[in-house]
Amino acid sequence: MIDYIKESFVELKANVTWTSWSEGQRLMVVVAVFSILFSLVIWGIDSVFGELIKLYFGVIS
Repeated sequence: MIDYIKESFVELKANVTWTSWSEGQRLMVVVAVFSILFSLVIWGIDSVFGELIKLYFGVIS
């Protein structure tokens, strides 16, 4: 297990290409904006379906 952890750290240092700090920040902003927009779309769809369900069951009652 200890050898596995040591090899993992060697792999991270030697073979992984890390983005620059500015590129990482830019990508973080892109992910944050996309997440906010996606959550707003899901909230909107949920609200519309909620209202449709209320109308449907209001008509039936």
